[in-house]
Amino acid sequence: MRTAAQRHQLVLAGGGHSHVLVLRRWLMRPASRPANTRISLVNRHGTALYSGLLPAVVAGLEPREAAAIDLRRLCGLAGVAFLQAEITGLDPAGRELHLAGRPPLRFDRLSLDVGAVTAMPEPMAPGEAMAVKPLEPFLAWAERRHAGEPLVIRGGGAAAVELALAFRARGLACRLLLRGETLHLGSAAANRAGEQLLAQAGIPIQRQAPAGARADLACTGSRAPAWLAAAGLPVQPESGRVLTQPSLEVIGHRDLFAAGDCGLIADDPRPPSGVWAVRAAPVLAENLRRCLAEPPRPLRSWRPQPRALQLLGDGGWHPGGPRALAFFGPLALGPAGWIWAWKQRIDRAFMARFTQLRPMAPAAMACRGCAAKLGAAPLHAALARLAPDGLAPLADDAAPVGLSAGGDLLLQSVDGFPALVDDPWLNGRLTTLHACSDLWASGAAVESVQALVTVPEAGAELQEELLLQTLAGVQSVLEPLGAALVGGHTLEGRDGAGLALALTVNGRVAPAGHWRKGPLQDGDVLVLSRPLGSGVLFAAAMAGAAAPEWIEAVLETLQQSQAPLVDLLGAHGCGVCTDVTGFGLLGHLGEMLAAGPGDLDVVLDGAAVPAHPGALDLLGQGFASSLAPANATALALLEGPVRLQGAAGNNAREAALRGLLIDPQTCGPLLAALPAERAPAALAALQAAGFTGAVLIARVRRRRQDAEGPPPRTRRASRRNG
Repeated sequence: MRTAAQRHQLVLAGGGHSHVLVLRRWLMRPASRPANTRISLVNRHGTALYSGLLPAVVAGLEPREAAAIDLRRLCGLAGVAFLQAEITGLDPAGRELHLAGRPPLRFDRLSLDVGAVTAMPEPMAPGEAMAVKPLEPFLAWAERRHAGEPLVIRGGGAAAVELALAFRARGLACRLLLRGETLHLGSAAANRAGEQLLAQAGIPIQRQAPAGARADLACTGSRAPAWLAAAGLPVQPESGRVLTQPSLEVIGHRDLFAAGDCGLIADDPRPPSGVWAVRAAPVLAENLRRCLAEPPRPLRSWRPQPRALQLLGDGGWHPGGPRALAFFGPLALGPAGWIWAWKQRIDRAFMARFTQLRPMAPAAMACRGCAAKLGAAPLHAALARLAPDGLAPLADDAAPVGLSAGGDLLLQSVDGFPALVDDPWLNGRLTTLHACSDLWASGAAVESVQALVTVPEAGAELQEELLLQTLAGVQSVLEPLGAALVGGHTLEGRDGAGLALALTVNGRVAPAGHWRKGPLQDGDVLVLSRPLGSGVLFAAAMAGAAAPEWIEAVLETLQQSQAPLVDLLGAHGCGVCTDVTGFGLLGHLGEMLAAGPGDLDVVLDGAAVPAHPGALDLLGQGFASSLAPANATALALLEGPVRLQGAAGNNAREAALRGLLIDPQTCGPLLAALPAERAPAALAALQAAGFTGAVLIARVRRRRQDAEGPPPRTRRASRRNG
């Protein structure tokens, strides 16, 4: 049965508590999801930190991952596109959300849950003290603090008190600066309990501290991001929070909603707190569905509870174990260990809502990106049947198509695949970097590109947006190269086909600088420009098994252009090169050997082969890309001309390494042959240029006469399909 084409665009700006619970609700109750709507979530990080567990992380009682909600995984399970980008502004009239370094994102409806930033006191310059919000840079700063280090915290609210206690548990000498005489925890009883707890922990309080007094950390209240007011939205002057109706619809803007710390119901205000953000989620989810219904339905109103329970932990500094205070209205309880246990149960139950979501079934793990390509065996067989002599031709990474008027060699290549990620801009960027690597592996400069873009069946405005974002991602690669997008073609995917991109890439190189796949020379060394393992990481991510920091790290590496490698490697004697893509390292190394005389061995140092963070762990657990079984035929090279060293003695490690050698790569490394004597200088130059993962992995030697002869070898083993 064909599903209805999407006609609306709903953008969720920010990964706050309200939005993550809305996503979970849509996942658990698909019927509650807006119909016929493409939904995207935009956030600056791939994870959202749960503020309730943050003090425990600072105190060292919990690991950072215990407080991190994996937004990529949650979005993937909920059928929502995740876009990692910094939001810089909003044009309500034009219905565009402005993003750093990429085109604005259009929407039919926009929901704001972008959190808050610390409200820095006027005399305190922004660079003088670390702000507690946003949480991610603060947590990175906190991890660098050492025991015995003095720490001055400005603020008297719950965050200041709880973090002072958490740092005290880490052995830091903390001091609290108050603007007034007392803490402001919500009631006189709460203030007294908080001061007693600080006194027991040996944390002094400086009252009526001068406005300009030096502090290391600012916990001085919060404000909504300034771009909300700059967009002309109605905001509360003191906090900058967006004013809404009881339906969470922004006053005067029927296509905008706001919740969490950046939103405020004008007639029923509540202070920013995770409690109200959580309670707002069901109303927000329902009203987003109703406003996008055809025809739209009346929105629900919400009256938030007047008071919220507040639990404040002591960081575990007390010899008897962690304790906590409980505040509710004028009442205060504790400190007590049972309140801490209560707080822990609440916090862990919240996180379990996301960590225990059932992942995609293994049977559905058909990989995308370069791992979606055809295996070597059917490709080689089909090409061999086309050839007059029954032997498949050996292709270079890019095909020569002519000579320029100045005598340069003109090269062309084509590449593409189904979208690796749901973000069309990022997919356009990754696909272009991947396609350009064919020319870079040939020593050429990229000059122009043509694109074939397939967009799914959808409304015309949504197709326009997908096409724009895709092509903008392509141009983000081409513009720094001085290359042009000169044309292309568009298709509409039918029968549920999703976004896909294919590129024809054109470039030129002087004949003397043209690199081929071979032949390798006796005495050469092989240098790999970046780690391996992207295939298994994305496969495991589909199953919910890849840590979010692993995916963040691999995406950051894959987005680095390898264009500078052409000059860097060329300056150090490179003449033979290929890029490691769909067939994996062994498959492409086999192509390099097949281009030579057949009397060479490659001694591969298994211990030196670099892997992206998490890749070997996942391979050891049995995860693999869906193309890996087809690539496994290349393992036969390890019984012939490729001698694997440095992996013996550990069966699990060797099995994982073998899996890494056949893992298909998207935006994979260049594999370059260099004269051995020039390798140290080349590696130093690569490292200095930012290619910190570049490493020497193998040496080429002529086979000794007394060694066993090589296994039978076809003239040309396969045609490139990476």
